[in-house]
Amino acid sequence: MSNDAQLSWFKSSYSGSQGDSCVEWARDAVAVYVRDSKDVALPRVEVSTRAWAAFVAHAVRG
Repeated sequence: MSNDAQLSWFKSSYSGSQGDSCVEWARDAVAVYVRDSKDVALPRVEVSTRAWAAFVAHAVRG
């Protein structure tokens, strides 16, 4: 598990244009992390890369 300073965070391209509803994600070799960009001190969600791939595939199918 990486700490937040070691990760490169990416903001969702679907986040609100005013910056008021943003999530960010980052990954390392074993997991994908999701956090609230408005309050990065809140706990982040951690899922396996396999679970993330399944989530993205499901989201793409709609």
